[in-house]
Amino acid sequence: MTTASETTPSGRAPCPIEPLPHQLLAVLGQHRMATTNQLHELLRPAAARQTVSAPLNKLRRDGLVDYTVLPRSNRSRAWYLTSEGARLTKDFPSLRGRPAYPINSATAASMKTPHTLTVLRSHLAFVADARHRGDEHGHLDWTPEVSHPLSDGERIITDAVMHYTVVEGEERTKLRAFVEVDRATMGSERLASKLIEYARLWSYEPQPVGRPRSRQPAAVGAVWLRWYPVFPRVLFVLTGASRYVLGNRISDLQAMVVEHPLVGTLARQVPMGAAVLEDLEDRGPTGDVWVPLAGGDWRPWTEL
Repeated sequence: MTTASETTPSGRAPCPIEPLPHQLLAVLGQHRMATTNQLHELLRPAAARQTVSAPLNKLRRDGLVDYTVLPRSNRSRAWYLTSEGARLTKDFPSLRGRPAYPINSATAASMKTPHTLTVLRSHLAFVADARHRGDEHGHLDWTPEVSHPLSDGERIITDAVMHYTVVEGEERTKLRAFVEVDRATMGSERLASKLIEYARLWSYEPQPVGRPRSRQPAAVGAVWLRWYPVFPRVLFVLTGASRYVLGNRISDLQAMVVEHPLVGTLARQVPMGAAVLEDLEDRGPTGDVWVPLAGGDWRPWTEL
């Protein structure tokens, strides 16, 4: 199995810009929820805040979006699609195949906000860095809650799948990553066991069943090849605790690489790393803020 990326000649072409209300609906359909500030930073960082808040309020009057007020936030709003908004966006080309999960009340929204908004914070760190570097990573290049099958009828649900294109002169290098965002709400051992699930996904090759061999197409390699030309990197983004606690959690991830044979094999083939969210926001994901889970010095995520 390979971890090589795809490198192609650069050939940027202009594309039509969708109206901002359409983009707002698409973002909420993709990310499930976002604050006004996050939507502003994601879609119109150079414009006045009113540029985003005005169309949001109109979409609310039209019954397509609603919001919940975040606690202890100076009345910051977290926006989400209503049932009517979810029905409308399911036909957006960018969201085809993305199940719509409308939120039916502010109470239901408040239960989802901590993790959902933290995952989006992680995305925004990559978006800001891509803008600074001239790379390609936009508001729809990060898909939360992606499910993949494992053996025995089980599934792994990754917090987000990231698509990112590094632009260097005339070359464009496509990178992908499975991103796990940890708020220190689960035990450290349970967090580290996520690596076992990724190792199982990497090695899982489904076998044909229920039909005669002569009529059954042969399974072609691992199941992940249905969606990715190479297995995505595995990135852990940690927050929600002291540096000491987060450092211990990263050490436990590294220990899993050493102790579990299948995870160790995965780590020799697939780049894997961990970083603290606040470091991504302060220094950028391409700073030396990532700890390789297989060992080594801190480095950018692109060089794991």
